[in-house]
Amino acid sequence: MRLAGQEEYGVLAEVLVRGYEGIRFEEVHREALPFLPSAGARVLDIGAGSGRDAAALVARGFRVVAVEPTDELRELARHLHPEPGIEWIEGALPDVAGVEGQFGFVLLSAVWMHLDEGQRDTAMVRLGELVTPGGSLVMTLRHGPVSPGRRMFDVPAQETIELARARGLAVVHRSHHGDRMGRPDISWDALVFRAAE
Repeated sequence: MRLAGQEEYGVLAEVLVRGYEGIRFEEVHREALPFLPSAGARVLDIGAGSGRDAAALVARGFRVVAVEPTDELRELARHLHPEPGIEWIEGALPDVAGVEGQFGFVLLSAVWMHLDEGQRDTAMVRLGELVTPGGSLVMTLRHGPVSPGRRMFDVPAQETIELARARGLAVVHRSHHGDRMGRPDISWDALVFRAAE
């Protein structure tokens, strides 16, 4: 299920999990917190990584479907976060096969940069189908140099906003910040979209 060029995520899974778990959900996603739905809503975490965000969302009263394409990360995450409110699925954008229904909140943390232009177009169509009317889609866009062996694209925020708008998703928040893992040459855009009611 993983995209070509993502093999390093499996090889470095334990190191990556330590890094991800070293930063709290509330710090990484502070811009998204005001857009969380009411407790009890269904939440979709695409590219769930270590499970940090899925576990934090379950603790806030949500039912979470966590999608992760890398077997090694998914297994470590299940072990670290065995909460019964998390349903783990092997899958990836652009189609997120195996995910059914709609969600009041869809999170893509450090995911969008792995998709090429054609995949981003296909993925945005799928995301538009997954967000409930009035629901939120949150994504972070990475900017900066790419490590050798990884497949990443520096995707402009405006391109993503226009792509979302064409699928009925309006931007309601946009901000730019430094890397929360302290890497000086990396920065991020945080985008929140709202689906039409």
